[in-house]
Amino acid sequence: MMKTKFLDWYLKIAIGSAIIGGGMEFFMIKTGFYDKVTVIEAEKRAWEHSPEAQAMREALNPWRNKDAEASKSP
Repeated sequence: MMKTKFLDWYLKIAIGSAIIGGGMEFFMIKTGFYDKVTVIEAEKRAWEHSPEAQAMREALNPWRNKDAEASKSP
């Protein structure tokens, strides 16, 4: 008896969540959100592999290679 009392609440919450989630997805598709994110991610990945990004990583941690070599030698 107690289970059926709460079952309807869980069902209402599940349906409401599905409606809200569906609305958010519809909004993101209609506004071109996914297209913008895809472009931004592609630009980010291209920059991460650029020589400028490599130089910045080296400048921020110049001991990175030395630490790796020190841990390899017994």
